[in-house]
Amino acid sequence: MITRYRTTGDGSDPPAGETLDASARRLRIRRQVLYGWALLIIVSFATGGVLHGLGVLRIDHLPPLHAHFRVLTVTLLPAAAFGAAAVLLLPGLLARSGFGRALALGYGCALVWTVLLAVSGDGLAAPFTHKEEYLAVLPAVGSDPLGWLAGFTEHLPQYPTHVRGHPPLPVLVLWALKAVGLPGALWAAVLVVLVGCSATVAIAVTIRRLAGEDMARRALPYLALAPASVWIATSMDAFFAGVGAWGVALLVLGGGRWGRPACGAASGVLLGALPYLSYGLVPYLLLPAVVAVIVRPPRVVLMAVLAGAAAVSGAFAAAGFLWPAGVLATHAQWAADPGAARPYLYFLIANLGVLALVTGPATAAGLAGRMPATVRTVIAAALVAVLALDVSGVTRGEVERIWAPFALWISVAGGFAGGRRWLVAQVVTGLLLQGLVASPW
Repeated sequence: MITRYRTTGDGSDPPAGETLDASARRLRIRRQVLYGWALLIIVSFATGGVLHGLGVLRIDHLPPLHAHFRVLTVTLLPAAAFGAAAVLLLPGLLARSGFGRALALGYGCALVWTVLLAVSGDGLAAPFTHKEEYLAVLPAVGSDPLGWLAGFTEHLPQYPTHVRGHPPLPVLVLWALKAVGLPGALWAAVLVVLVGCSATVAIAVTIRRLAGEDMARRALPYLALAPASVWIATSMDAFFAGVGAWGVALLVLGGGRWGRPACGAASGVLLGALPYLSYGLVPYLLLPAVVAVIVRPPRVVLMAVLAGAAAVSGAFAAAGFLWPAGVLATHAQWAADPGAARPYLYFLIANLGVLALVTGPATAAGLAGRMPATVRTVIAAALVAVLALDVSGVTRGEVERIWAPFALWISVAGGFAGGRRWLVAQVVTGLLLQGLVASPW
């Protein structure tokens, strides 16, 4: 019996050992997934437009995004030119380079792409100049961050919107930046973009440990050019994405042949900091838990991770901030905020439409393709974490930035879509988002 093979409709060959029938079946599934991806986005925006017109969604002018519509301008041309060059050159450069250089290239590409997108609009620093952002509360911190931290929960109603909606650590990070002589919105934006784009490297390092170097190289271009880059510059959630990704990466680095307790401790500090950066990052901890089950780091490394995380919680408690009290206080503020009046059922679905948009069509195609079980498991963990937040109802809108820490992990799937045209699709999606959406972040 002769087994027949053919190239698939996306321009890539069927994986070794896959028959013509299996390849055709996989192609049909991919098309169905892409139709579902497009339909979810269309329905989310169409329904949101109707709800906005009826006055149900008054604070969102381009629902499900918290943004306004704008028209493409020539200022987007540098980003478009770079995106085209990256599509042509980056995959080949990554394939020919040593892994360390490939990581550097991926990081550099992510930085340039993200910055060019941002400067085509309002610029890097503009989002941090808003009166409801974190920098607005620094005068209240003054020269006594520990005193401010101890009274954080008590004085929460007096603070700007973003501070009321989060634990105190983001403000303390920006206070520390100012204390070392880097004050103001521009330096805050630089920090966020540098850390946010570094998630590209951290996730690739993790994928290498989970599935091998070739798989990490495949994922790198899709991480560097992810549509979510539009909100990496500049939203504090991008900083959260970098912190979380490095927390996971250090966990797998600590699980090497001999184990590295120092890596484990650093991982624990970063992962332990996540709930103090955003209450919505608690489900993110499913990711390192799943990764730990896969890589099985030595017991000494796991103990170091737990010790690092416990040290963060202990330090905050000793300084006078108790996390459960912060949750209750923030929930009370959220319940009184106009955002809490957004319709739950609409955003239950539309939030997923936003996730589809910020991860892009290549991710949808890749999810329907073949990938290592370890990679699929980690992506599934990120999806479960998103679903947990979505179902909870505390993420009603504005998820284009909130999803950033999760979206980058899910975007790894783009590397398994097959064919350069999927990278083109990611770049075009990012350009359209930047060119047509005027976002406060």
